[in-house]
Amino acid sequence: MAQGAFWQEGVVYQIYPRSFMDSNGDGVGDLQGIISKLDYLKELGVDIVWLSPVYKSPNDDNGYDISDYEAIMDEFGTMEDWEKLLHGLHDRGIKLIMDLVVNHSSDEHAWFQKARKSKHNPYRDYYIWRPGKPDGSEPNNWLSFFGGSAWQYDAATDEFYLHLFTKKQPDLNWENPKLRQEVYEMMKFWLDKGIDGFRMDVINCISKVDDLPSAGEERYAWGGDFFLCGPRLSQYLREMNEQVLSKYNAMSVGEMPGVTPEQAAVFTNPDNRQVNMVFQFETMDIDSGEGGKWNFKPWRLSDLKAVTSKWQYALDGKGWNSLYLNNHDQPRMVSRFGNDTVYRKESAKLLATFLHTLQGTPYIYQGEEIGMTNVQFGSIDDYKDVETLNFYREAVHERGVSPERAMASIYAKGRDNARTPIQWDDSENGGFTAGEPWIAVNPNYREINVEESLRDPDSIFHYYKTLIALRKRHPIMIYGSYDIVAEEHEQIYAYTRSLGEQKWLVVLNFSGKEAQFVLPEALKSFSGGGNELIIANYGDVPAASVEELRLRPYEARVYKLV
Repeated sequence: MAQGAFWQEGVVYQIYPRSFMDSNGDGVGDLQGIISKLDYLKELGVDIVWLSPVYKSPNDDNGYDISDYEAIMDEFGTMEDWEKLLHGLHDRGIKLIMDLVVNHSSDEHAWFQKARKSKHNPYRDYYIWRPGKPDGSEPNNWLSFFGGSAWQYDAATDEFYLHLFTKKQPDLNWENPKLRQEVYEMMKFWLDKGIDGFRMDVINCISKVDDLPSAGEERYAWGGDFFLCGPRLSQYLREMNEQVLSKYNAMSVGEMPGVTPEQAAVFTNPDNRQVNMVFQFETMDIDSGEGGKWNFKPWRLSDLKAVTSKWQYALDGKGWNSLYLNNHDQPRMVSRFGNDTVYRKESAKLLATFLHTLQGTPYIYQGEEIGMTNVQFGSIDDYKDVETLNFYREAVHERGVSPERAMASIYAKGRDNARTPIQWDDSENGGFTAGEPWIAVNPNYREINVEESLRDPDSIFHYYKTLIALRKRHPIMIYGSYDIVAEEHEQIYAYTRSLGEQKWLVVLNFSGKEAQFVLPEALKSFSGGGNELIIANYGDVPAASVEELRLRPYEARVYKLV
């Protein structure tokens, strides 16, 4: 596989604008706020910024319901502000990728407003309409991602439209070539302005199976087999690549719930000209019980090893991995996969070591680099996320689940965990806004904030900075092949990275107790009894042979075997 693409060698930093920095005191993060913090991103050392949606939107799903793809949301600023942001990033050597949300639009988009006027409107076929069944029920029994039916009745034309997300997010009809051309022209609009690529929201939902059959006999059922990685997905992605992406050397990463490694190897294989990377969800599901994310269960290290190894092996030499442990849709990684109390700094650094020493492109979600944690608000009224509020209503008011149990699920898995504002300093509201924040700041901002992290040479921030700098100097961190070591160990996740004559060993104690690591016989010929410590998350690492190591709680070490 060819090497040297910017999207392979770069580290991506995701900005969720609403919660990043507010410049005008209205409580909502904005473009000028981001501009004021560009030197911070430069100091961290990231190469690419992924900007979550800033387009015009009624905000039913926090900007993922777009009413005008070529305009900026008033709350965030103006197109002039956006252009200043783009130039500010480029002046600092940082590329910009935008969110592409084209499985659905807002119901307030001009296309949908016209589509719902009559069955004969030229825009009708930009969306997916069906008559109800003879008894007046929905065309099929598909569930929305956010709960409830995926169909909404529209009285004006006596038909239902499909919405895999909220009812204000009608699905676009990718079967219509005119619609596809509209999307490609919109992509060119942004690429011509100078952006460097797209993160593609739920892009594997754009192809649905013919006839939209029901999923079994239940009143409502999960129809993912019929709309995830559908029959024409590769065709649409190739067309998009040929008509748009390939003409701009643009980066593309597709969010693909339900995608398998085998499918991803096809989508990301450069010979197939589809996308550079995918976001897979298997890692995010290792703590989901029966019935999905809200029925959470303790995750096991063996599951993390199995999923990670499967993806590392499947894409090696064929495609490319995206590496992430949290984002705007997932809880904070130090709370979920580490220890956010006694060993917050150590476990945050361990998780960072894990992400940055696998094959693929690391994605940092804002605040991750200072070890921001999950939040526990006192009341459901303090939460803003539509998925969270829908879950609470259905669980408590419709299924009789106790409020305490529902809140425990929200504390563990709710999307608002990631959406509390960035904690810049220990002043009121964490320095995020001079006004009333759109969602409350995590109360621990006085202890956990950027100002404190920059001041502390042993901080999580400075550790990230070191990891990113190491990745720029050592191609083995990017291109080296992965092999798991001591696979059965219940506390330690260890693996090697190999490139040419070089071999590195990564040893990670994923537990709050001491752990013993013994180097397998097969690797002893590489170590020769010697080793070179590349990076460690404890400052006082004793000189020791890698053949036998005693690791402290959440200790991470990376060695060059010599």
